[in-house]
Order: sequence, then structure tokens, then C-alpha cells
Amino acid sequence: MNANIITQLSIFVNNAPGSLANVAKTLRECEINMKACNLAESTEFGILRAIVDDPADAIEKLQKKNIIVKKTEIIGVKIADVPGSLYEASNVLGSAGINIEYGYAFTGKNVEGLFIRVDNPEKAIEALSQAGLELVKSSEI
Repeated sequence: MNANIITQLSIFVNNAPGSLANVAKTLRECEINMKACNLAESTEFGILRAIVDDPADAIEKLQKKNIIVKKTEIIGVKIADVPGSLYEASNVLGSAGINIEYGYAFTGKNVEGLFIRVDNPEKAIEALSQAGLELVKSSEI
């Protein structure tokens, strides 16, 4: 797999009081450490999008606890803390005809940026790299 493709877990959470706490408790019990996360909601359920230390192990442990979890390929773009950084990355992708489906900010080991799900990760990696933008490797999170 491309070193710039990051595995994200999408964990389904009921949209009810205490549901997130129950999932968080399971993560703790299974010793799953989240490096970054984003919680999205709909009327009936939420999705906890999470970057974890060992995605394959986490999926196995969560499924054994009857938690619905799926993996998704995303990429990370290093974004400086200055005006215009988001524009630069999103403009490169838009100009290349690549759609950003969603994204969320993160900070990691001496790196900060944006995790994004795009409709074509390989093409996005190529476009961003050619534009001189730095991508995040899994080891940097």
C-alpha cells in the first residue's frame, strides 16, 4: 500500500445519550488509542471516524465486541497554520478534478494538517506531490 494512504476506522454509534461513552469505553477496554477523530451525525446514528495505532487489530477487537466498524482509505496533507493553506491544498485537488468528500484537522508527531477522504486517493497524492505539498505518512501520526 502507498505509504501516504492512511487507514481510517468508521465506527457506527447510535444517536442516543451514552452511546459515544459506550464506544469509548470499549476502545479503552480493548486498549485502542485514537490519534485523531471526528464525530459526524445523522438523525439515527453517528459515525466516529478515527485514526488508530493498529487499524487491523482494532477492527478485529471491535468486531468481537459486536461494534460495526469499517475501514476507509484517506490521505493527510500537511497544512501550515497560516491564512490560505487550506485554499492551496483544496485548489490543487479541485483543479485536478478530485472531489473532497470530507476532512478534519489533526496534530501529530511534529506535524499538523488535514485528513481528507477523496474520490481518487492515488490521483490526489500525485497532484498534491506535483504541486509541492507535503503528505503525511502513517508513521508521522
